[in-house]
Amino acid sequence: MAARRAPLALLAASVALLAAAASADSWLYEKFNTDGTVRADYDASGQQVAMLNLDRSSGAGLNSKEQYLYGEFSIQMKLIPGNSAGTVSCFYLTSGDIDDHDEIDMEFMGNSSGQPVVLNTNVWASGDGKKEHQFDLWFDPAADYHTYTIVWNPTNILFKVDGNVIRCFKRYADLPYPSSRPMALHATLWDGSYWATEKGKVPIDWAGSNYMRYNYCEDGWRFLQGLPAECSRS
Repeated sequence: MAARRAPLALLAASVALLAAAASADSWLYEKFNTDGTVRADYDASGQQVAMLNLDRSSGAGLNSKEQYLYGEFSIQMKLIPGNSAGTVSCFYLTSGDIDDHDEIDMEFMGNSSGQPVVLNTNVWASGDGKKEHQFDLWFDPAADYHTYTIVWNPTNILFKVDGNVIRCFKRYADLPYPSSRPMALHATLWDGSYWATEKGKVPIDWAGSNYMRYNYCEDGWRFLQGLPAECSRS
């Protein structure tokens, strides 16, 4: 059985340009494609929440079906609590997987307990990246929801945390800038053990990250005639 990390929670009602729908999960599947284990629901205040789960077999993510050329994009996120070393939680825009793609990243690199979470920001233009600025967050991003924003317009790109601008990437006429390719909005959670924490020195601790409360494949009292067939194949 694969150990499961605590989930990344996304308060998705705040994502700009994406209208909320009536049911708990209709907004998600009407507006987003999903990969891996992604759950949608309401929280206690009635806000719509998506939860991404990571295990040894797969990460998780969602990406907008629509693409955008410029705009302001915000999401409220609560990151993995405790020892999240090796994990990468991302909020970003990208034009696709081609070599000369455009991309605007906010990546939260997991930390060992007691260490600050590093926020990595980056901009790719026509396949030209390596423009990282990294920040130690001044709060615990796993304790509560915080708002992270990308403002993308023809003259600059702003990265904001709780309304505070932490970085401005300016456009210069003689340098690459993402200006012609529409981009889709993504939120992902994946295993970045090879680089995320202290340049890969601290990988995910799968042995200490099992937050699963119940597993039907271990419930012999419930299945007296034998466990379901898939339990022997996982």
